[in-house]
Amino acid sequence: MPDRLTSAQRSAHMARIKRAHTKPEMIVRRLLHRLGYRFKLQWKAAPGRPDVAFPGRRSIIFVHGCFWHQHEGCKLAHVPATRRPFWEEKFERNRARDARDLERASSDGWHSLVVWECETRDETNLAERLRAFIGPVRLDRESASRLDLGPLARSS
Repeated sequence: MPDRLTSAQRSAHMARIKRAHTKPEMIVRRLLHRLGYRFKLQWKAAPGRPDVAFPGRRSIIFVHGCFWHQHEGCKLAHVPATRRPFWEEKFERNRARDARDLERASSDGWHSLVVWECETRDETNLAERLRAFIGPVRLDRESASRLDLGPLARSS
């Protein structure tokens, strides 16, 4: 199937695709923030430069686009009909890099979670998964003092 766009149009379209701050990543970040978690973004000190990092917990989250990282079994993970060998090679390199990053994180003592683009559509399920992975929210003294915990805080 031939491409519906001219070469110049396709090039302009591909140039607009972002490496960071994508829609799925923003959904995950907003959800984490709403759940009370604080985190670092694109943290270079963590293995694989994850999208979200929790240094104190040694936990990192990678938010993968189903197309770019070829989420197995997902309808969003198709191989374009034009320039098929190019795309297959590119996707294979992406998958190899993802596996390397996860292996390196594990060997360095980090806990990793991959969130797929298609999983961001069900925020309730995603919130449960994130809570199970990260654990309870930790409040620093300043944040805790701003919260009114009612009778629970005054029981001592």
